[in-house]
Amino acid sequence: MKILITGFEPFGSDTYNPSGEVLSLISDEINGNEIITAILPVARKAAQEQILNLIEKENPDCVISLGLAAGRKGITVERTAVNADDFRIRDNAGEQPHDEKIFEDGPDAYFTSLPFRKMEAALKNAGFPVSVSESAGTFVCNHVFYAVRHACSIKHPQIISGFIHLPCADEMGKENVFSMPLHDLADAVIKAVSVL
Repeated sequence: MKILITGFEPFGSDTYNPSGEVLSLISDEINGNEIITAILPVARKAAQEQILNLIEKENPDCVISLGLAAGRKGITVERTAVNADDFRIRDNAGEQPHDEKIFEDGPDAYFTSLPFRKMEAALKNAGFPVSVSESAGTFVCNHVFYAVRHACSIKHPQIISGFIHLPCADEMGKENVFSMPLHDLADAVIKAVSVL
């Protein structure tokens, strides 16, 4: 398989985003599968354009998008992407939409097509704190998750795709917030990919 894994640049008041940093610890091959990585901007339109262009260029078999969910107490495999942009803060392009649809002609939601329960089980068996999440939020993470599922449903139904949120990394130095070492987050992503 060819697997596209994306993360994000830092956003808000953070200068570090483990979803982007973790990509440097992932090799270009996992269990014989070719791995392509890319860091997306935390800007809804630019991130959507970049990842959809990558899908057209690389024609992957699978797309796994990673994002940061600060405050969550583990790795969360997302089940659902909703057709809504409702940002609590501005993205890195200065946009802060409220109650806007991502695609006017799109359904209210898409489910992941990743084997999310198998990923959850594999991570749990390996000792990682993990759960399935019912909400990817309504910020740029959800926007990318929804945009990829929408594009794949229309043009590339053979591509499986979904989203995984990572907690903070120890390297961020945040106090009183759950975090994990970056290398553990990388090992968790590799374990999730290995399920494929």
